[in-house]
Amino acid sequence: MTPAIAARLNARVSLEAQADGNVAARFDGYAAGLGKFSAEAIDRAHGLRTGLPLASFSPPRKAIDREIDLLVRRLAEHGLLEYRLGRERGKDDLVVIEPQMPGYWPQTPKLADSATIVLSRFAYMRRRGNDMVLESPRAGALFNISEPKVAATIATLSAPQKIGQMRRQAGFPGLELLGLLLDCKILFKIDAKGGDGRRANEGDENLVLWDFHDLLFHTHSTEGRQANPLGGLYPYADVIAPPPAVRSPWPGTTIDLQPLSAAAHETPSPYAKLLGERHSTRDFDDRQPITLTELAQFLESTARVQSKWTSKLDFDGDGPDIAYTTRPYPAAGSAYELELYLNVANCDGLERGFYHYDADRHALVKIDAHEQELDAQLGSAEFAMDAPSSTQILITIAARFNRVSWKYSSIAYSLILKDVGVLLQTLYLTATDMGLGGCAIGTTNIDLFARMTGIDFHVEGPVGQFALGRGIKSDAAD
Repeated sequence: MTPAIAARLNARVSLEAQADGNVAARFDGYAAGLGKFSAEAIDRAHGLRTGLPLASFSPPRKAIDREIDLLVRRLAEHGLLEYRLGRERGKDDLVVIEPQMPGYWPQTPKLADSATIVLSRFAYMRRRGNDMVLESPRAGALFNISEPKVAATIATLSAPQKIGQMRRQAGFPGLELLGLLLDCKILFKIDAKGGDGRRANEGDENLVLWDFHDLLFHTHSTEGRQANPLGGLYPYADVIAPPPAVRSPWPGTTIDLQPLSAAAHETPSPYAKLLGERHSTRDFDDRQPITLTELAQFLESTARVQSKWTSKLDFDGDGPDIAYTTRPYPAAGSAYELELYLNVANCDGLERGFYHYDADRHALVKIDAHEQELDAQLGSAEFAMDAPSSTQILITIAARFNRVSWKYSSIAYSLILKDVGVLLQTLYLTATDMGLGGCAIGTTNIDLFARMTGIDFHVEGPVGQFALGRGIKSDAAD
């Protein structure tokens, strides 16, 4: 019997219907309104607890089907569904599909017997609790595999295989599952002209430059492409005691340095004074916003291109010329892969909008972005800072990943993060020196940035954020 795909509510989600037909989804202490539906649709929606086969209402044939389709898609937009793949009349799940991005919807592209498929080099299988999950940093969903034979068969796709040959093998997982994995880029087709399924056959040239561990870390240490809990949740507070703020002293001879540095404390240098004054500001004075003149000075002092030159990469005298720049902060290999994007909410002399800072021309270029996206990015930063209100300017630090990975193997992403740290300190010190307020933000939404810019997340994407504006008062130093 052909496996069927069914949508069902995530275990932490419940549906509540009001007397007037309005339905809300409740989860983790929040409520999301889903709209008004008929009594018949609400009654049928109870089936989402165990699973409603997608084929039973999509494509919609009746009015009730259209209502259910709308309700289910709204739940999907909020990331509140999972999907089971199993026998229509069976109770056991073969695979449970867990969306990692809001809006994920299962797709099963057609697969001909002549098609050759292979596992992506970014795909991996791991133990999670008592389950085995198959996932990829490129995928919009992960696959919780309940049937060991299915996992074993998928593992054989480490080498390219034709669909027709697989169908004749015992344990064939079915075209539906293979189609779902293909849609999530966990599998990919090898071009009919040939190919061995290795790095150069998968994706564009920007993807070729990514190492597996780097792309995985990028997607799993940011928002937007993974559904794991994220942020200051103190997950081990009930497991171990809080680690101490200061390391316990090493045993052995101690050399006291305080007398040697006492004189420096009496007459601190301007730089030492600046370091001492640096702090995070989360509360901004919208009655006296930062001005465009101040912003121009800030960007020139922190990120403007100061000089340019080229140097030949010598492969027996036939290497290409490589272009370099210098900027106010150091960067690994002088790559200077970091770009600044500004979400301007309140700046005297500059209209609200989304801008790219052209560091070469020292200019701002406006990018068309929807108001809803601007608000979502500002709101996420406000939540991450635990701030009383929105920042005046939100700076997103994005990386042109290929600029670093073209040269460095195994350490490319770690070098980018080191560059981010250096730049953040530069932004902090410059803001302090100018009498402005700033605050580094620990997370970014890479999928939201991709929608705002139209750039694929693996080509250029956010690796840091910094709130900038005129502060109302100094917060505790951190």
